[in-house]
Amino acid sequence: MRTREQIISVMTNPGVIVIFRTDEIENVLPACEALVAGGITALEVTLTMPNALATLRDLSQKLSARAVIGAGSVTSVENCRAAIEAGAEFVVTPVMKPEIARAAHAANKPVVLGALTPTEAQLAHEAGADFVKIFPAEIYGARGIKTILGPLPHLKIIPTGAVDLDTIGDFLKAGCAACGVGSALVGTPVLKEKNWGSLTERAREFVSAVQKIR
Repeated sequence: MRTREQIISVMTNPGVIVIFRTDEIENVLPACEALVAGGITALEVTLTMPNALATLRDLSQKLSARAVIGAGSVTSVENCRAAIEAGAEFVVTPVMKPEIARAAHAANKPVVLGALTPTEAQLAHEAGADFVKIFPAEIYGARGIKTILGPLPHLKIIPTGAVDLDTIGDFLKAGCAACGVGSALVGTPVLKEKNWGSLTERAREFVSAVQKIR
């Protein structure tokens, strides 16, 4: 079993956290296999998906040796505990809820608390968040997040929304710890097409874009 520190290391290296929010449940596992083959090792299953806990359990059993599997859209302590019980190694919230940080840390799992404003981001940090998820990141863009980090350089920010192959480098240059990527990699059309070889190549492009910055 990985320690909290080891999970954080995988989440930030290379620093691409792929977020699944889809009804194409049967295609999540092969998509994850394709992403891991392309060098991406942090995968997030949102609890808004049908049968999300069962999907988490399945991915954890089959991929945990090669990737960390997390739970997203966690909005309560109960959901947090259920996700961890199902195998989630990290927990992500869309909003700032300190009690979820406490529940995740009680299980020795890192937590990403959601925030939008600088005040919320600082409060998430003070609540013990390992990372602060700025969502939706398109409101700020990379330049806006760089501005936030000016007076708050201790924040470990993960932007979600507006992150694609063209922008991920800018977010990392701005000082982000990692980036959450959703539809730019695993949108519904990609999952329906089932072109896993193409997805692996796309994953490699994201990893290469990160490596050029770091």
